[in-house]
Order: sequence, then structure tokens, then C-alpha cells
Amino acid sequence: MAKFKMTLEYDGARYAGWQLQKNDRSVQGELLDAAAKLFGNQPIEVYGAGRTDAGVHARGQVAHLDVAETRLSPDQIRIGLNDALPHDINILRVEKAHPKFHARHDARSRSYTYQISKRRDAFGKKYVWWVRDPLDIRAMRDAAARLEGFHDFRSFGATEKAGQSTLVDLDQVEIREEADRIYIHITGSHFLWKMVRRMVGVLVEVGRGRMNGQDVETFLKTESREPAKYTAPPSGLFLERIEY
Repeated sequence: MAKFKMTLEYDGARYAGWQLQKNDRSVQGELLDAAAKLFGNQPIEVYGAGRTDAGVHARGQVAHLDVAETRLSPDQIRIGLNDALPHDINILRVEKAHPKFHARHDARSRSYTYQISKRRDAFGKKYVWWVRDPLDIRAMRDAAARLEGFHDFRSFGATEKAGQSTLVDLDQVEIREEADRIYIHITGSHFLWKMVRRMVGVLVEVGRGRMNGQDVETFLKTESREPAKYTAPPSGLFLERIEY
């Protein structure tokens, strides 16, 4: 069995997320189809480091590819897969990997960026969330700082299976403003389902003046379903980088 580490980018607008779907298109499904064309009828497996939701994009997703046997070089695999993939999925790099490497389990941290537009954008609707209200960036930064550290994020995420831990270590929640855009960059050990989008939604509510930093601390101390009401749309979310 040969194992390869792949770094890829994709526009998630046309897909039902990363994970393979029975009745819908997924990024993982497109990669498996492309690999089947390249390697024939050999057993093939593809696993991603992060299971992005429908409409979420990636600039630095990582996946590992298992194939029974191949004489192709990593660069030949990259070119062959890209030739078979649709235009909105692109393999950036392919590297030989250790036989025990696992894209998801071996990841030490994941980084996401959320893009907010302060104006109506004719070109970037698929890639931003247009927030019409003026936002208090200082208040948002104060609330973001309270999210950093090791906390129970059960109010911000949904678990995928019973008994799953909701404890997450957030290294950084950084907010920067450039012209008509606001970028929220979040790095953590891992993330619960919808956690990043709910955090962004709550931070926007703080920016609007409808919440404050103390409300954020309350959500971390006491379980609440309120953050779910403010879940940010998937269009502005990008998986930026996976660290190993």
C-alpha cells in the first residue's frame, strides 16, 4: 500500500461539503472519482483533515491518499488528479507520506478565516458574508479574546456522535480590518461541527451592540442554544491551514 499526503484548495459553493454523500456532490467524492480514473480498479481511500460543511471553501485542506500500488511520482499523481478533477478543486502538492500518517488524526491544529464584507459586493457573494450594520471592531476583539484558551464550547458547536468531548483549545481569535473587509482568523486544536460559524455569528452580534463580552463568557460557562440562532452563512468560511 502506497500513501501520499495531498494539499488542496477548493471552492465549496457547488458541493454538499467535504464528506462523501450518497445523493449529492462532495469534494471527497470528486477526489475518489479522479483517483479511480488515474489508478484504475485498485482499492483507493481518501481521508481529509477537516470535514468542511456545504458551501465552505478551503485554501489549505490536507488529505491522505491510499492506493494499493503505483509507480507514479508524487508530481505525476498531482497532474493526473488535476486533469480529472473539476475546475473548482485543485491539488497544490502531493508528497510521499509515512505508512501510518493520517490526515485527520495526526493534525495538531487547524486554522480558519471568515470573510465579512461591509458593502454589497457584485463579485464576492459566494466568498463573503455581507453584514449591512456597522460593526464595533474594538468590542468584537474584546469578545474574541475571551474565546481564546481551553474551554468547553458546547454552546457553540454540535457533536457528531454521543459522548464526544466539547473541550477545545483555541490558540488565537484575531480580527483585522482591511478596506471594506473584516477578516476573522481562528486557530485551534480542532473544531466542533458548526463551531466556527456560530462563533463568528456571536462576534457579529457583539459588533452590532446586541451582545457583549460578558455574554460570550456566559456561553462558555453555561450551555446555551442561543449561539445557534446566529450561525454565520458558510459562504465566508475558508479552511486555511492544517499543522502537523
